[in-house]
Amino acid sequence: MIETLTDPLNLALLGFIAVNFLVALSGAIFQPGAWYRDLRKPSWVPPNWLFGPVWMLLYAMNAFAGWLVWQKVGFETSAVVVYLLQLAFNAFWSAAFFGLRNMRLALLDAGLLWLAVAVNIAVFAQFDTGAALLLVPYLCWSALAFALNYRMVQLNPTAGQRAEA
Repeated sequence: MIETLTDPLNLALLGFIAVNFLVALSGAIFQPGAWYRDLRKPSWVPPNWLFGPVWMLLYAMNAFAGWLVWQKVGFETSAVVVYLLQLAFNAFWSAAFFGLRNMRLALLDAGLLWLAVAVNIAVFAQFDTGAALLLVPYLCWSALAFALNYRMVQLNPTAGQRAEA
C-alpha cells in the first residue's frame, strides 16, 4: 500500500490534485455574502448550490488532464505555463468579484480565463487528446461564467464602485 502511494505517478497525481485544491480555496476564502445576494441577477443564473459540485468536478478533471499530459511530457514549458496561467486566472476571479467586489475586473479576468483554457486545450491536444477533451467542460463553464459576469455588470452598473473604503 505504501509503495503504491509513493509511486512517482501517484505522487504526481496527488500534486495536480493539491494544486487545483489550492486554487479552489480562493472560492472558499472569497464567498458571495450579502453584497452578492443584493445584486440584480439574470433569470438564467444557475442556483447557488450548483456551483460547488460543478467546480469540484471541473477541478478534478483539470487535475487529471494535467497529470495525463505530465506523464507524456513531464514539465514541458508550454504545457506547464498555460496550465498554471489558467489556474491563476481561475483563482483570481473569486478575489476580484467577491473579495474586491469589482465585477469589471472579474469580467476581464473571466475573459482571460476562457482564453487561457482554450489555449490550454490546444496545447494539451498536441500531447494527449483525452486530456484536452477533459478540459472542454471547463471551457464551457468558463464561457457561462463570463456571460453571467457580463450580464451582472449590465444589471448592476454601479455595483463595486464603493464610496466606502
